[in-house]
Amino acid sequence: MNKLLITLSLIFLLSACSTKKKIYQKENKKIEKSADKKSDSNYPSYTTTSYISKFKNIAITEMNKYGIPASITLAQALLESGVGNSDLAKYANNHFGIKCTTDWKGKGYYKDDDQKDDCFRVYNNPEESFKDHSEFLKRKRYAALFELDKNDYEGWAKGLKAAGYATNPKYPDLLISIILRNNLQQYDRKEGEIEKIKREDRVLSDINNNIPKEKAKDKPTDATAIISGNKYVVQSGDTLYNISKRFGINIDELKALNNMTDNAIKIGQELTIKK
Repeated sequence: MNKLLITLSLIFLLSACSTKKKIYQKENKKIEKSADKKSDSNYPSYTTTSYISKFKNIAITEMNKYGIPASITLAQALLESGVGNSDLAKYANNHFGIKCTTDWKGKGYYKDDDQKDDCFRVYNNPEESFKDHSEFLKRKRYAALFELDKNDYEGWAKGLKAAGYATNPKYPDLLISIILRNNLQQYDRKEGEIEKIKREDRVLSDINNNIPKEKAKDKPTDATAIISGNKYVVQSGDTLYNISKRFGINIDELKALNNMTDNAIKIGQELTIKK
């Protein structure tokens, strides 16, 4: 009896897997057919030089918005998309290998990766992929990277690996090698201290509030938030970084004063800002 149940279970599982596989293949065919129609089956064949020339401007635009070095964006795109010539880039306009997540509302393209039939995001055009790459990085696990200078490509390369973006231990070296070999650092730009503070406040506030950039608004410090000479109550839009700058204390000191092990703060939280 037990053998029969096991056999029937295996048959059911195999049948379910086969059905799911067919569904995924059908979805991929739809995506490919739509892409063929849009491009008239005439896909560009990129070289490294032509790829950089095509997408450097969007990388620079995203850098100026969020502080992600353009060199990092281009290096990741070159690596993940096979210089724009992979099936994922060609059919799904996905140049960063970004997978579907629970908050993704768009279409999916299925291919084997970490698991069989992993779901990858589908975009209307490559530029959407570059923009979503920036939005994807605006998560708490990558928040510390936005405190780096926007021309610190080495810090970003190492930080992405440390934050779990890639499992390959040589991922930072791969990115840095691509950057130096193609002189991608020429597209990075320095920023002044005030410009950096404003940019960090905006991006880190977005991350902490978990809201889209266009809905985030700068809010002045509420004087009533300072409840005594050495205490401050966290307000909406605050980040550990902008609080430290506001009260002239570095982040490590602020964390030590409050026995904090990470940069996470909550609205209404009471922080010690002076000894």
